Amino acid sequence: MATSLHPSSSPATFVAPDLPEAVARVVRLLADSPPPAGDLTASRRHFSALRRSLGPEPPDLASVRDEEIRGPGGPLRLRLYRPSFTWKPQPALLYLHGGGWTFGDLESHDTLCRQIARATGHTIVAVDYRLAPEHPFPGPLEDAWAALSWLVENARLLAIDPLAIGVAGDSAGGNLAAVLALKARDAGGPHLKCQVLIYPCLDLVAYHPSHRLREDGYLLTRAQYLWYVGNYLGQGTSALDWRVSPLRAQDLSGLPPTVLVTAGFDPLLDEGRAFAGRLAESGVPVLHSCHRDMVHGFITMGGALAAANQAIAEIARGLASFDIYGLTDGAGI
Repeated sequence: MATSLHPSSSPATFVAPDLPEAVARVVRLLADSPPPAGDLTASRRHFSALRRSLGPEPPDLASVRDEEIRGPGGPLRLRLYRPSFTWKPQPALLYLHGGGWTFGDLESHDTLCRQIARATGHTIVAVDYRLAPEHPFPGPLEDAWAALSWLVENARLLAIDPLAIGVAGDSAGGNLAAVLALKARDAGGPHLKCQVLIYPCLDLVAYHPSHRLREDGYLLTRAQYLWYVGNYLGQGTSALDWRVSPLRAQDLSGLPPTVLVTAGFDPLLDEGRAFAGRLAESGVPVLHSCHRDMVHGFITMGGALAAANQAIAEIARGLASFDIYGLTDGAGI
C-alpha cells in the first residue's frame, strides 16, 4: 500500500510557458506551498485550506447542515446544502469531492457545493467518504453507494424528489460518480436523473496522449496522478476493471443525461473527451464543455479564476436543459 507523501513536495516545479498568466500564477502559488513533509494528516489539512483560500466568498443558502449515517466502514459524514425552502420537493445531487481519493473532505469543497446549490436550485448532499491509502478500492466506492442509497430511501423526509436525484463529482469524485451511475443502471436502480462529471478520472491506465502531453507543468503532474492511482488501487485491483476505470465499461447505454466539464491543460482531457463521445454514440444525452485555458482542479478556484464560476453556470444551464427538454437520445458534444 502506498504511504509516501505527495510528489508535489519536490522543491523544483516546472510551470508550462503556454499557460495563461492568471492560471500560471495559481500553479506557482500551489507549487510554492508544498504540503508538510512526513505527515499525511497535515497534508490533508493543507490541501483543504489551499482549496478554500482559492475559492470565492461562500454564498449563503437557506440551510447547511451535517448528517451522520451508518456506512460500510463505520459512521459516514454527509453535508446537506439546501438553496431555498419551497412548497415542493427539490431535485438533488449527491456530490463526491476530488483529491485523488487521498485528499479532500467536506471543508475542501464546501464553497463549491454552496455554489452549485445556488446555481442549480438542487439540494447538494456532499459525502465525506473514506480516503486512500488507508482505505483503497472499494472503500470509497462503498461509501458513495451507501450515501446514495440513504439519500434515495430518505428523499421524502428530506423534501427531495426521489425521481430527481443525480450524482456529481470532480476528478476522483467524478470517477466515483460515473461508477455509481453504471452500478445503479446494472442493479436496476436507484433511478438517476443525471450525472455531472467535472474533469473526471475515467481510465486509470493513463495511456491517453494528454497524459504525456501535459505530464508536467500543468498543476497535476503524471507522477502525482500515478501516486494517487496507486493509493486507490492498493494491492490486487487492476486498472482495467470498469469499477475503477469506467471508460473501460463495455456498454454505456442506459446511463442518465450527462453534463461533462473538461480542461484543456489537463492530463485527463482525452479520457473525458472519449467518454463524452461514447456516451453520445450510446444514445445518452451529453453536454460537454471544455475550458481550453484551464488546468485540472480549476473549478474550486473561483476566487482566482473566472472560468471556475463560468463552468458552474454552464452546469446549471445543462441541468436545466435536460429538465426542460426531456432529452432521450444522444446530444451533441
